[in-house]
Amino acid sequence: MPPLRTALLQNSGHPGDPAGNLKVLDEAAARAAADGAGLLVTAEMFLTGYAIGGGVRDLAEPADGPSGRAVADIAAARGLSILYGYPERHAGAVHNSARLVGADGTELANYRKTHLYGCFERASFTPGETPVVQATVGELTVGILVCYDVEFPENVRAHALAGTDLLLVPTAQMHPFEFVAESLIPVRAFESQMYIAYVNRSGPEGEFDFVGLSCLAGPDGATCLRAGRGEELLLGDVDPKLLTTSRRINPYLRDRRPGLYTSLG
Repeated sequence: MPPLRTALLQNSGHPGDPAGNLKVLDEAAARAAADGAGLLVTAEMFLTGYAIGGGVRDLAEPADGPSGRAVADIAAARGLSILYGYPERHAGAVHNSARLVGADGTELANYRKTHLYGCFERASFTPGETPVVQATVGELTVGILVCYDVEFPENVRAHALAGTDLLLVPTAQMHPFEFVAESLIPVRAFESQMYIAYVNRSGPEGEFDFVGLSCLAGPDGATCLRAGRGEELLLGDVDPKLLTTSRRINPYLRDRRPGLYTSLG
């Protein structure tokens, strides 16, 4: 299987301005596609901004709303899959969601954040109830979590057991929690033998200071890509051959003894 060139867009866009963020997305998609990317991943709540208070409910849309259709058009025009974060309005609730659109513009997956962080998120969103959401991009099984979700090892292990090769994690990671990007993400990738694309916002926004440090971590525990603190578009390859080799050398999933873990709940 050929590697999947993956682009990580570390960019907070224009908070409160979906139209402006769609322009940023289109420009990044054009650059990524020109460099051979088959997948572009954005940050948490990229479409609208994260720290926008009541604007979250005002700007929330259905998955297939006007903004969702605009992203689908960008994906089809540029010829690559796109994972973007947005506030989703569904059945009277608002979810912190991430949606994956294929290179032909069709929806591949939509995930609702299951673990909400802090007072702002709990007041603004309804948590999702589906822990593992997957799709196929190229020849890889791709899974989705959002930010705080990946800090629970159970979530990542559930993806590993379901066969996820590449876990996409749009995030809004703020100071002083840099260690999550720097240390925790590579460990998660190693212990569950997968790639993790962790894509953050950057710079000050409302009461938050987003730290950047987006990364692509591999199943060998190495950080293949690492952003700084500012806006960046990173490109790297997710290599199925490395997945196969690493899983053979580090057989955590095969050597598990689930019968010993029943008390964990």
